[in-house]
Amino acid sequence: MTLNGLAGKVVVVTGAAQGIGAAYARRLVSEGATVVLADLNLEGVQATAASFEGPGKASAYALDVSSRSSCAEFAAVLAEAHGRVDGLINNAAIFSTIKMKPFWEITDEEWDRLMAVNLRGPWLLVSTLLPLLQASPSASVVNIGSDAVQLGRPGYLHYVASKGGVHGMTFSMARELGEFGIRVNTLSPGPVYTEVARETVTPEQREAMLRAQSLHRPAGADDMTGLAAFLLSDDAGYLTGQTLSVNGGLVHR
Repeated sequence: MTLNGLAGKVVVVTGAAQGIGAAYARRLVSEGATVVLADLNLEGVQATAASFEGPGKASAYALDVSSRSSCAEFAAVLAEAHGRVDGLINNAAIFSTIKMKPFWEITDEEWDRLMAVNLRGPWLLVSTLLPLLQASPSASVVNIGSDAVQLGRPGYLHYVASKGGVHGMTFSMARELGEFGIRVNTLSPGPVYTEVARETVTPEQREAMLRAQSLHRPAGADDMTGLAAFLLSDDAGYLTGQTLSVNGGLVHR
């Protein structure tokens, strides 16, 4: 199924060098969008963008979402190249490299760095790109949350807290940006398994979660990409301030 209105849209995907971020970008290119992949890993994101095939276009840029100056430079490049931003997926986050530990063992430095990327990053990037989002006739922001918030999963409280903040931020952003016709929603995945190695789920935990799901199979990136594309499309034109929870029935809202 081809989604309405994605062809020709200018869409930014952060954290797009690998994993689910790369998969979001690949799906959007297949829908005909002009996709801007952004990541701290410039070589990686350039290689990812070059690998895509489809009717859309892909370009790659270095971006540190936790840095105001980096976001400002990125916005200036987009203004020159495109003049507008029609869609943004705030996917960049610290997750796969987290070393699981009791919350009382998390250091100040670990907490601050994770919050700077996971929570300040989406706020900072939307704020910086706002004039370009306002220049679009139908802009849409997709903040990537996590159903780890609903599970209250132990071992990485700072991550859970950051994603809880993202969920709340979406509600307020949707209220404040609605007057400009900008939609803001949260895509909130459960456990998703990609090629990226991760420390945050042990084999035993993975099996326990699969047993607890209504659908007894692991989720891959393709289980999320169509939903992200839908939220950016004109088919979701009256949807804002919502959380789309996608976890195979592990958590019921």
